[in-house]
Amino acid sequence: MIDDSLCLFALHASRAFGERVAQHLGMALGRHEEREFEDGEHKTRPLDEVRGRDVYVIHSLHADGGESASDKLCRLLFFIGALRDAGAASVTAVAPYLAYSRKDRQTREHDPVTTRYVACMFESAGADAVVTLDVHNLSAFQNAFRCRTMHLEAHGLFIKFLLPQLAGVAVAVVAPDAGGIKRAEAFRVGLAEALGRPVGMACAEKYRSAGVVSGSMLVGDVRGHTAILFDDMISTGTTLARAAAACRDNGASSVIAIATHGLFNGQASAVLGDPLLQQIVVSDSIAPGRAGAAGLGSRLAVVSSAALFGEAITRLHDGFSAARP
Repeated sequence: MIDDSLCLFALHASRAFGERVAQHLGMALGRHEEREFEDGEHKTRPLDEVRGRDVYVIHSLHADGGESASDKLCRLLFFIGALRDAGAASVTAVAPYLAYSRKDRQTREHDPVTTRYVACMFESAGADAVVTLDVHNLSAFQNAFRCRTMHLEAHGLFIKFLLPQLAGVAVAVVAPDAGGIKRAEAFRVGLAEALGRPVGMACAEKYRSAGVVSGSMLVGDVRGHTAILFDDMISTGTTLARAAAACRDNGASSVIAIATHGLFNGQASAVLGDPLLQQIVVSDSIAPGRAGAAGLGSRLAVVSSAALFGEAITRLHDGFSAARP
């Protein structure tokens, strides 16, 4: 049972997602103001009383037609600061997609480790906790933050979605590159348990140099199987397209691509236009309707993660409440 000590906001660009989470929690979103100024600056302030309450702010930090990822991050940080100044007992940032999570290490001399810098920003603004879904590198995410973090996984949502169409079908899960093997293996284990039978595993070869992706070898057996490509995100689609071609060349009967975050940057729908990819499944961490996915039509399916976030907010709120005398 959600009590009055919990307050939930969603900034304007994430309002549709926030309303789905609020519906799961059986409550209304808090009222707030976002005001734009002539010089491009802005302010955001709560209109509901937050003093002494546990406040959760939903904002997915992906670029869209109106704001960059940096714009959204800045807006969220400023609002967290305003909530602390208004006396909130705790403030939790709920970011279904967390910007800059891919820049988690130095790959060249003097490279920034932006994941760590973003963590420092959240903590300096006054965030008590950060909740996100399927970050690119879980260890880097957990090590970057000193405040509390909650990392959610979409495996179960995708497995539930897929089960009806996999009855009696030989299945193999495919990691699109070596870096995604652990992620794909965790999904394979969950899928095998749900199906009650073995599920194969394979990995596609991938090399990236100066932005150019190469590699076509596939390690593992997919012949006669439905190959399920599993990754954390779809950006331009190049990685998944190459992996799908490798599955096709190695005898897969069909190919399904699954990724938590459907960024669909650039000409992703053209890159993913291969008819062998019979279905592409993503979560709603990125607002549906992006231009880069326009050509995918009925092959694109979006699975809701609102209940997953609603349950996480309930668990966190119970923990914050229990910690107070």
